[in-house]
Amino acid sequence: MVFEYDGEHFHGWQFQKSGVRSVEGELVKAIQKVAAHPVELVCAGRTDAGVHASYQVVHFETTAVRSIRSWVMGVNTALPDAIAVHWAGNVAEDFHARFSAIYRRYRYVIYNGRVRPGIMRRQVSWNFRSLDADAMHRAAQALVGEHDFSSFRAAGCQSRSPNRFMESVSVSRKGDYVVIDVQANAFLHHMVRNIAGALMAVGCGHKDEAWVGEVLAKRDRTLAGVTAPPYGLYLVDVGYPEGAGIPLGISGPGFVRPWFSGQENLPIAMSKIRINKAPTA
Repeated sequence: MVFEYDGEHFHGWQFQKSGVRSVEGELVKAIQKVAAHPVELVCAGRTDAGVHASYQVVHFETTAVRSIRSWVMGVNTALPDAIAVHWAGNVAEDFHARFSAIYRRYRYVIYNGRVRPGIMRRQVSWNFRSLDADAMHRAAQALVGEHDFSSFRAAGCQSRSPNRFMESVSVSRKGDYVVIDVQANAFLHHMVRNIAGALMAVGCGHKDEAWVGEVLAKRDRTLAGVTAPPYGLYLVDVGYPEGAGIPLGISGPGFVRPWFSGQENLPIAMSKIRINKAPTA
């Protein structure tokens, strides 16, 4: 299944024994209602409390025979409003939502205005200091390639290796919004939020552009500055090998899509959506 969720309402993806609300907990309950038997979910990448996903992938095994429409509509009926399934399909026996993925892509959205946002206060991060997006972009290029990202991993990160291959990093501005776009084979715990915090330090002039590369090379988390808030972070795409049968993703989140990739790469389930112009007065 391919689905999206508003992370404000959950304590992250993973089910927790404490009983707090999680995306996994809500989704597994809804799927089990349609399947009529217990299921175990495997997702492409776990997200923390407050982090959103416009494109998340999960797989599970089932003996239930349902139409694809029944899976999508039935699960959505049983889900809370903050989660929505957009696509379901059958995949090969060797497919794995996590280990078959060849890249993950995140976007961190910053509202760069003098006054804090009200309507989107949990959908974007906020920085009242004027940010130089071009300087942030130049500084971020030091992260491209394969590196030891110890300087940008959380203290409690459980990954065996701090090495990751960063395929691309870009920073761009559209009006009062600054968007950090990162794509890598995988990410460490809090890696994107720590990178965002470091780049904002450059953007507001507290650090020079070379500082990000210097921090990366020293492999010391204490040097990289603050961890950015979770609210502006979105998992926006997960890539799989050609032929895996998973639809291409929209590079979300929804309210910034028109700024970037337009209508290419629309998921199969959304490919027939038309945008109608509002009638003139």
